[in-house]
Amino acid sequence: MNKIIISTPNAPSAIGPYSQAVLVGGTLYCSGQIALDPETGELVNRSISEETTQIMKNIAAVLAAAEMNFENVVKCSIFLSSMDFYDEVNEVYAKYFSEQPPAREAIAVKTLPKRVNVEISVTAVK
Repeated sequence: MNKIIISTPNAPSAIGPYSQAVLVGGTLYCSGQIALDPETGELVNRSISEETTQIMKNIAAVLAAAEMNFENVVKCSIFLSSMDFYDEVNEVYAKYFSEQPPAREAIAVKTLPKRVNVEISVTAVK
């Protein structure tokens, strides 16, 4: 297996023992992103829309580091601190996947890292 670690300063550094993404063959496995601003290290979470937008920017940066974009994404996992945020997250999310959206699940969980409201991970294929 040829495993390539993908890392970019344009997305937040890992806050634990994991990589931003791992490329195996033509498949990119991206770790979950939260709304950390990669320049300041601060959370961007004044609203669910703002939080989700920052997450999608972080995902875009990781995809770009692997020479991919949102068109390459085949699967997303969305973790929410409450299903009350589902519609607002969808509004932002839909802007990134207008045609042929990937497979996806949205799951409510008890707690997320740094007590954020949203975390999103993706799998992409070249």
